Amino acid sequence: MYINTLHLTNFRNYKELSFDVPCSVSVFWGNNAQGKTNLLESICFLATTRFSRRVPDREIMNWHSLADTIAFARVAADVVKAERNISLEIILRPRSLAFEDTGPSALNKQTKVNAIGRKAVDYIGQLNTVMFSPRDIDLITEEPSLRRRYLDITNSQIDRSYLRGLQRYNKVLSRRNHLLRHIAAGHSRPDELQFWDEELIANGAYLIYRRKGMLAALQALAEPIHDELSAGKEKLALEYVCSLMENQEAGPEDIEKAFGNALASQREKEILRGQSLIGPHRDDLKFLINGIDMGSYGSRGQQRTIALSIRLAEAEFMMNQTGQAPVLLLDDVLSELDAQRRRHLLSKVTGYEQVLITSTDLDHFPGTFLDHGEVFEVSDGKIVS
Repeated sequence: MYINTLHLTNFRNYKELSFDVPCSVSVFWGNNAQGKTNLLESICFLATTRFSRRVPDREIMNWHSLADTIAFARVAADVVKAERNISLEIILRPRSLAFEDTGPSALNKQTKVNAIGRKAVDYIGQLNTVMFSPRDIDLITEEPSLRRRYLDITNSQIDRSYLRGLQRYNKVLSRRNHLLRHIAAGHSRPDELQFWDEELIANGAYLIYRRKGMLAALQALAEPIHDELSAGKEKLALEYVCSLMENQEAGPEDIEKAFGNALASQREKEILRGQSLIGPHRDDLKFLINGIDMGSYGSRGQQRTIALSIRLAEAEFMMNQTGQAPVLLLDDVLSELDAQRRRHLLSKVTGYEQVLITSTDLDHFPGTFLDHGEVFEVSDGKIVS
């Protein structure tokens, strides 16, 4: 799987770009704030309809385009896959002339496959990517919502049933919370929760089961990678922290039963609080080294090595699940690594079909590495070979 041609219109600092992406390793270098990260983010966005980091909607579109009669941004690509070639396209338009982040989204998003409009559940997964970034360390150190988001995005790229379940779960969760507040105010009866409880359990249990399965597969792949990166000094383990139960080996039926019991035990507290207090929206992920939680006690070096191990494992996991290698996006990660880890990372990623790497300094690449790929300079939203 690889991108043949990438097209950008009014995307971030790219006013207009049509770029033939090499099917190999490509290095994009230049000063900061020239568009290197934006280039990789456009591909991540095209694959998942989301950025790898929080970007306000008003900053996605090139600000000059807002003065156009019909303001819009477009990200598109021709993608070569084993079974067939496809074209992907996302068109963004402001929902209002004010164009402010006043609601869930200030942009109207239209996704297309081969020029035909598709819902997100039928769009996501057409192109698979794994993005490496210096911000990956936040996955280990920051709030649980980032880790849940990571689990959801990775699973959604390879499993449409997961994405459907996630969408349904979020809708049920919102309506159930609304009902809980009505019950607390005396406008509804507690027995009205039964239908929403059943829906929450059915969809939530599937999400938990798939998350656990993904983490088990990731650990099997990440453990030897981390062992090599740490010279055998550290044993990496991934632990899913479930708000329902501690049993890591539980099957779908066990999870559903535990979910039902937990809801029953928390009923009064949930009504009092007016929100659902248990379920996959409350779960977390821990990264352990030799049994110690690295989110709380790890050094920056340890956390950075874990992040690298997880991303490399994620790429292998996606390839194992889909039979096709994902497109790898490495955003200025070499500057964060020592020479040993740089060599290890570059030796691993060069085995993939298409790799895009950004850097501010070509000296970060060891030996003759640059002789085996193509090098492009990025300056003010333009790419020069």
